[in-house]
Amino acid sequence: MTADAAALDILLAVLLVFLVWRLLTLSDLFKATILFIVFGLLLSLAWVRLRAPDVALAEAAIGSGVTGALVLDALRRLGAHGAVDEARPLRLNLARLSGGLLVACLGAILLWSVLSLPAGWRGLSAEAMAAMPHSGVTNPVTASLLNFRSHDTLLEIAVLMLAVLGVWTLDAEPKPSAEPAGPILDLLVRILLPLMVVVAGYLLWAGGHAPGGAFQGAAVLAAGGILLHLARPFYLGNHVIIRLVIGFGFAVFLAIGVMLVVGGGRFLEFPSRHAGTLILVVEAAATISIALILLALFVGNVREGAGRDAP
Repeated sequence: MTADAAALDILLAVLLVFLVWRLLTLSDLFKATILFIVFGLLLSLAWVRLRAPDVALAEAAIGSGVTGALVLDALRRLGAHGAVDEARPLRLNLARLSGGLLVACLGAILLWSVLSLPAGWRGLSAEAMAAMPHSGVTNPVTASLLNFRSHDTLLEIAVLMLAVLGVWTLDAEPKPSAEPAGPILDLLVRILLPLMVVVAGYLLWAGGHAPGGAFQGAAVLAAGGILLHLARPFYLGNHVIIRLVIGFGFAVFLAIGVMLVVGGGRFLEFPSRHAGTLILVVEAAATISIALILLALFVGNVREGAGRDAP
């Protein structure tokens, strides 16, 4: 590592810690949200420095982009009176002290776990790379997510579906009156939305041999949907078609696993000859479902009404 690279890593670490401290202590929630978005972008750069471009893509799209837009929309709904947190700056009390001690203990346990690993232990990377020719893809991250540990990925999609169900169980808000989009936002939709759809398709296709995949492509596609919603508000609801599309990725994933068992194989253990095709089918279905799930989480549970204060 060169001196410049080391200096960049140290600067990134210092900036990340500083941003966390500032966004937790600012009383102006709008400024805190902007710092949160900046923190996510810098964290994406840190993942790039750690040679984890797939994680960096997900962090930039979901951790900073979609989540940042969600928090900004929440602030807009709160209005001017809700944009200031009178409880900040945070003062030390028993609850916060207990939480800090719990986090410190967890950090100490994780540090002890890493330091107690045998010297020279390389994990399972050697075994994973040896199995790559049979995985159906050449990207180790995609091979891990969709082949070596596909059960975990299936459950992750299920968790996202449960999150949407949780949103739908909340009391529905009145449908706010539509506000016309400004010329800048309308221009952004016209230019960026088609580009984001193309980028999402590319990330899906490239996931087999390069950074990308279903989650990254879905995040970009959902971001395009959020941009369209901000310019021309629409509301999904929990209609049958929406529910079918949200469950489509999980259903395809599960159906392929069941078919493998019926065919004499093991659940989600893809045969080498068809692994690449099956992974692409699963990722394509998951991309559509995850994108709609993220969009549904942003839009929330809305009922028809004349305005925000409708009965």
